[in-house]
Amino acid sequence: MTGGNIRAVTARVTGRVQGVSFRAWTQSRAHALGLEGWVRNEADGSVTAMIGGESSAVDEMVEALHIGPRWAKVTGVTIELAEISELPPGFRITL
Repeated sequence: MTGGNIRAVTARVTGRVQGVSFRAWTQSRAHALGLEGWVRNEADGSVTAMIGGESSAVDEMVEALHIGPRWAKVTGVTIELAEISELPPGFRITL
């Protein structure tokens, strides 16, 4: 990932976000937007994602996380800036 307006964020999504294909939906959406990073379930029932790419695509993904897939019920999304150097290539679901 190179270019001018690149950034990365870490997102924590709470609500009914496990058991509703949230990670697969996030991965699919990230691929469509040309983003890199990862998404995983957390023990507390939340989902965490690190997302990086063109700033406008990251913004679009963050907005989408507030809604999630059809069966999700998102109650909160917290965003923190992340280091672009920590992003893996591609976008993957991790454990």
